[in-house]
Amino acid sequence: MQGRLSPQVGGKIQAFPWGHWRQEFSISNSLEIHLMEWTLDQDRLYENPLMTETGRADIRALCKINGIQLPSLTGDCFMQAPFWKVARAERIELEKDFISVVKSCAEVGILILVVPLVDNGRLDNIEQENELIWFLESQESYFLLNKVRIAFESDYSPNELARFIKRLNPAVFGINYDIGNSAALGFDPREEFSKYGERVMNVHIKDRKLGGTTVPLGSGNANFDVVFAELSRLDYKGNYILQTARAIDEDHAKVLSLYRDQTMTWLKKYAP
Repeated sequence: MQGRLSPQVGGKIQAFPWGHWRQEFSISNSLEIHLMEWTLDQDRLYENPLMTETGRADIRALCKINGIQLPSLTGDCFMQAPFWKVARAERIELEKDFISVVKSCAEVGILILVVPLVDNGRLDNIEQENELIWFLESQESYFLLNKVRIAFESDYSPNELARFIKRLNPAVFGINYDIGNSAALGFDPREEFSKYGERVMNVHIKDRKLGGTTVPLGSGNANFDVVFAELSRLDYKGNYILQTARAIDEDHAKVLSLYRDQTMTWLKKYAP
């Protein structure tokens, strides 16, 4: 996850690393980590390099030089300013932002746009859910044209998330499975994957305490053995994004390498 190789911004566990985003490419390359998920905040949205022509050129060049792929983006901007929760006039502008983000993603080769339906972006009622789905379905042909798929991260129960995702076209819409968030909510991975496992298109590697915050991998309530066994059973072929706890000593490269190695151990253990 972009930013995990940079100093924390304002004490936040996740934010776009304005002062270090370029350096993250070379550091990631040196660690032999060749996938990065972009992060996008609502604050200074159109100043983000992804959202400018010169910035996108820089991104493409840095990817080529360092052998980095950008397969996905986490749209924290949509959680920070959810269009499905605001009045009509403001909603129209935020919907335009969504389309602009999709266009920018397509221009740098980002294929999956993660929409967090958690925290400030959570769906509080069926009206908000309907508003979200109505807009996304109206733009389905645009997403297909640009080869960008939408992955939802949600705090819905397994039954509710299965009901929700069945409303949407599987060719365009799927689920971002966040291991830590599910653990914090006390969900059973076996039940989750039995309900909607075939719709998972991106996975965030994270550990959290039950009802608590992000902690180092293996020290929270996430059952990684069950999760990786289930993903293997489903023949999951998507990416694994390290959205892990931050280093307490500022040695972000060292701790990310450790988490990468832990993840590879689970992957190899449950390889089909």
